[in-house]
Amino acid sequence: MPLGKNLQYLRKMHDGMTQEALAEKMDVTRQTISKWEMDAAYPEMEKAIQLCRLFSCTLDELLMGSISLDHEAYGNLRTQTHPAFAYHKHTVISSAPEEDAKRHIQDWAASKGIPCPHIIGWDFPCVSQEQINVYHMHGYTAACILPEGFHAQGEDVLHQAAQPYAVITIREPFANAFVLIPNAYKTLMRYMDINGLAHSQSKTVLPCFEKEYEAEGVVYMDVYMAVGE
Repeated sequence: MPLGKNLQYLRKMHDGMTQEALAEKMDVTRQTISKWEMDAAYPEMEKAIQLCRLFSCTLDELLMGSISLDHEAYGNLRTQTHPAFAYHKHTVISSAPEEDAKRHIQDWAASKGIPCPHIIGWDFPCVSQEQINVYHMHGYTAACILPEGFHAQGEDVLHQAAQPYAVITIREPFANAFVLIPNAYKTLMRYMDINGLAHSQSKTVLPCFEKEYEAEGVVYMDVYMAVGE
């Protein structure tokens, strides 16, 4: 039974809740929580249901499932407010839209004299089933966050106010991109559910996006998911 691993993961997702804090909420001792997490003992049904309510999961998920999507590549799961920004975007629908969209935005930024552009991106959902199933195409939007004081004439520039996001950092995301990046989104959704964070419904806010960067020779990606009020 994977209870112990699931419980450790759920505590971590709940703003790093300690065993002592969970024990207080459950009206048990810290040693009891420790035994649950080591699979040396199991909670009574009443306590198991209480755990499910606290962590927004089902009994099947808690006792029999594999809730954890934890991976050494993931880190710094948090909620933060992204400052207001202006951006110019470009969408591509093709068999390799990420590369095409990013290349276009990088070329656009270079043509505007923007050094070291801050580029973000997200999946473009408005793709037909024929494009997906027959032509193996999907959509992606890349955008350049415009530097302060930049004035674009005749360009499509959008603006977003400061906005809270749930964020997770992936180390070397392209080492296994088709697993690490989708699971990062699943982890964020679980994190938001556990902590009672609503998804933003505002049409003026980017619901999610990805930002790549490099630090000390290592590639990172921050994945953002908008938090509502």
